[in-house]
Amino acid sequence: MTAPAYRVWALPGIPEVRPGDDLVKLIAGAGPELADGDVVVVTSKIVSKAEGRIVRAADREAAIDAEAVRVVARRGPTRIVQTRLGLVMAAAGVDASNTEPGTVLLLPEDPDASARALRAGLREVLGVDVGVIITDTFGRPWRSGLTDVGIGAAGVRVLDDLRGSTDSHGNPLGVTVVATADELAAAGDLVKGKAGGLPVAVVRGLAHVVTPEDGAGARALVREAAQDMFRLGTSEAIREAVTQRRTVREFTAAPVDGAAVRRAVAAAVTAPAPHHTTPWRFVLLESAEVRVRLLDAMREAWIRDLRELSGFSEASIAKRVKRGDVLYRAPYLVVPCLETSGAHTYPDAGRNAAEREMFVVAMGAGVQNFLVALAAEGLGSAWVSSTMFCRDVVREVLDLPAGWDPMGTVAVGHAAAPPRARAGRGVEGFVEVR
Repeated sequence: MTAPAYRVWALPGIPEVRPGDDLVKLIAGAGPELADGDVVVVTSKIVSKAEGRIVRAADREAAIDAEAVRVVARRGPTRIVQTRLGLVMAAAGVDASNTEPGTVLLLPEDPDASARALRAGLREVLGVDVGVIITDTFGRPWRSGLTDVGIGAAGVRVLDDLRGSTDSHGNPLGVTVVATADELAAAGDLVKGKAGGLPVAVVRGLAHVVTPEDGAGARALVREAAQDMFRLGTSEAIREAVTQRRTVREFTAAPVDGAAVRRAVAAAVTAPAPHHTTPWRFVLLESAEVRVRLLDAMREAWIRDLRELSGFSEASIAKRVKRGDVLYRAPYLVVPCLETSGAHTYPDAGRNAAEREMFVVAMGAGVQNFLVALAAEGLGSAWVSSTMFCRDVVREVLDLPAGWDPMGTVAVGHAAAPPRARAGRGVEGFVEVR
């Protein structure tokens, strides 16, 4: 049995590409002749040049803004962005290398369409059926160094899905999907290089990856947002979690993972607090029977207060009490409690009040940490103040220590629907500069 092998070489003799140049003729005339089943690996820069994707260097930042749809990470002047093509890369691929001084190159408008046009042109001129990959250079998370990847493709099986097959020991492969286009791109880059003036390579001997149809193109390599575990850099993820945390009032019936809630509690108790204290306590109501018993007791106390202390009508009482239904609908409840044994005591009421306020602020910081961490776990939440209006009832039903002060109830669950879009808030009206 012959061991698998392939050859890869760079095509010599391709001149400096100018806007409007015919890449098909340049590649076809470079030799040696192409054959059926070859894969032609083309650096995106010459595609961009031929397509006139050139702008003045002074316009580079504006070009990045135009090409980007969101910032993934920012470190000093460097921006990692997602482009309109779905690619996540530095500076949206706007590049000042291998172009005339004073200019920068944008990526091709549609790399898959460019690859299809090159493939069709080579078939027409040379009568060969080849695959085409258009490449660009990427950095990678967790790995130092750069490598070429496929950003456009035609006639190439860009992904080799091995899920459902077995390895040499008979073990099932459950997650293995090989990025064939990226492997071919990297192989081509080994002979093209970054500064050798060799923008095209040919891979021969892997005809099984070449397909009769053009195929889905390199777009199939872009991971869908729902499957992307690392859509943001660290600081961007923190900011996104804080600003996108939303109150959720409708939940699915899916159970809540108690371990996820405990991880959120671990984040909550990193909040700042006075005098090196730890004033947070979180009562996790994982029992449906306990949740209902508590909510029923709280509802009775609420109705009594509305009827006897506020003099509300029965219709008005029913309307107000209905607001608490969100707690009944939630599959998991958490009661955050404030514990102030570490507070200082003063001989006057003013300083004692300020001391308690310090602890209450710390409690709010802890609860905010908790809610944001729940969102990071994929859980929705609603912080409801109801337990603060019937603290004695809550302490009795839950058998809490006398020093634990219930500070609301957090409904936790999987959101029944995505939250509605909300405009961001500027700082105007919230800051005063002195």
